[in-house]
Amino acid sequence: MKKRPSARKNIVVLGSTGSIGTSTLAVVEHLHPRFRVVGLSAGRNVSRLIEQAERFRPELVSVETQAQADEFLGRYSGPRLRVSHGPEGAEEVARLAAGDIVVSAITGIKGLRPTLAAVQSGKRVALANKESLVVAGRLIRDAARRSGAEIIPVDSEHSGVFQCLAGVDRSLVRKVILTASGGPFFNAPLKDLASKTVEEALHHPRWKMGPKVTIDSATLMNKGLELIEARWLFDLDPSQLDVLIHPQSVVHCLVVMRDGSILAQLSATDMTIPIQFSLTYPDRQPAPPPPLDLAKVRSLEFHAADEARFPLLPLARRTLAGEESLAVVLNAANEAAVEAFLTRKISLPAIARVVAQALDGHVPVRLRSLEDFLKLDAETRRLTEQSIQRGS
Repeated sequence: MKKRPSARKNIVVLGSTGSIGTSTLAVVEHLHPRFRVVGLSAGRNVSRLIEQAERFRPELVSVETQAQADEFLGRYSGPRLRVSHGPEGAEEVARLAAGDIVVSAITGIKGLRPTLAAVQSGKRVALANKESLVVAGRLIRDAARRSGAEIIPVDSEHSGVFQCLAGVDRSLVRKVILTASGGPFFNAPLKDLASKTVEEALHHPRWKMGPKVTIDSATLMNKGLELIEARWLFDLDPSQLDVLIHPQSVVHCLVVMRDGSILAQLSATDMTIPIQFSLTYPDRQPAPPPPLDLAKVRSLEFHAADEARFPLLPLARRTLAGEESLAVVLNAANEAAVEAFLTRKISLPAIARVVAQALDGHVPVRLRSLEDFLKLDAETRRLTEQSIQRGS
């Protein structure tokens, strides 16, 4: 029998002012006094961080710059705490000795260093930063094996797979299928995609997420990245991974067994459920949203992903089956292209063209250290941004 979690655990939240971070703190409040917040790392939203720090009273907080740290200290009126800043500050929060569980919710490649720091510290890492495993899956997996860190996925799809595979002999698994809502343009005519605005792309039909993740959902790149993440999380062969469009977003994953049986994980469309599971596992507690009522759902649809509509998905599959450095290029080029779309420099379909160009121009290289990964990431961004500027 597995040991049940102790009555109180200390929580560190990386990316506390973002969508997953604020939802995590809502879960902590819901489960009070089971958890205590000891560290918060944020980006530029100093006002929200001040509110969080005054409410949860952590030992340490971190922001992006010295100026923001000074602003925090000038406006903060809560109990005494330490304030750090920059990438080193986020790493300091991640390694905080008092922390038992680190929720990694910083969006994008910025989350890699602190996530790796948390893993190297041997903590439980509730992983919402998919880019860490996409870009440096081998590095993080090997660090977890050395430190004994426990990685529990927070993404609803990977959380579902984690739950379905609990206690299952992996040799009995034929395929793992991640579901995707299809985003806001699943039924839009292909000819209209080039004219879709940023506002339309950010209007997701099912989930409330940050802007970068929402655009990735509109292009289905989020599912491509999740395929790569699943490879490292569950030690699966690329041939065992697939995607289905499921507009209702009720079934989060399907696991096809060797005998043809299919296991599924279903829950309401609410991120507090997988967040809470990552904190309380192997225990389960009542969650804030009401249980799923299948009688009200009535029907569940599944569709094959149209690669003409979602050309980033085959690019991710190509990366999944290729050399490790391709994933760094895929992620970096996509982040740069999404930022260009959000700032209205390119159209939505141009994101895929930009990423394809970056992959086509890359000569695979061997990556040995964290600095190797970050150097390739920075170089890819520089080249991609130059390419976008030339084309605009």
